Amino acid sequence: MHDLSRSHDLRELPLDKLVACHECDLLMLKPDLAPGERAECPRCGFELFSNQPRMLGRSLALVIAALLLYAPANFLPILQLRLLGQTTEDTVWSAVVALYASGLQGIAGVVFLCSMGIPLLKLLCQLVVLLTIYWDAGRAYGLLLYRIYHHLREWGMLEVYFMGILVSIVKLVSLADLAVGVGLACFICLLLIQVWLEITMSPHQVWEALSRGRTDASH
Repeated sequence: MHDLSRSHDLRELPLDKLVACHECDLLMLKPDLAPGERAECPRCGFELFSNQPRMLGRSLALVIAALLLYAPANFLPILQLRLLGQTTEDTVWSAVVALYASGLQGIAGVVFLCSMGIPLLKLLCQLVVLLTIYWDAGRAYGLLLYRIYHHLREWGMLEVYFMGILVSIVKLVSLADLAVGVGLACFICLLLIQVWLEITMSPHQVWEALSRGRTDASH
């Protein structure tokens, strides 16, 4: 953990050497972190930066894995329901179609955006941002897409949809025979990979790499 509690005359330093805490607005010297180090605000303890080793390669691997899991998680059966001799298989996509067919077009649109559309856009934005860093080309587009990605983060609600699936399982298990499909395993893996990606893809390193070049994120 990097110590930022040293005293400096901040008025004599250029703005690009300073950083303000997002939580308590404390102004301090921007740290230089070694791989594996992280910096915390000395006043409130908020994590300011982290220097993830091999961030670029690990993040690219996670994004590609998430994209490979996207189609199975959304189009393969999540649950198989057997009731009164009839068997139905439900997927994320079939839930959207069922809502739309029931006359709930608005709800269907929200479910589609939050569970399928926006998560895919987030992954594509992350992929393009990482590729612009890897190829050291088109960083202006990378900066734009990374800003868009941060606006989309609040709308990706896979964990909410997953909780809805768990509640459905608990309520239906006593009424019918339930079998978990391959799609649920893919959905869980997709959710875990996205959480892992959020931890690995350090925003500080991405901004620095997009501003200065590939070498800032390759370590």
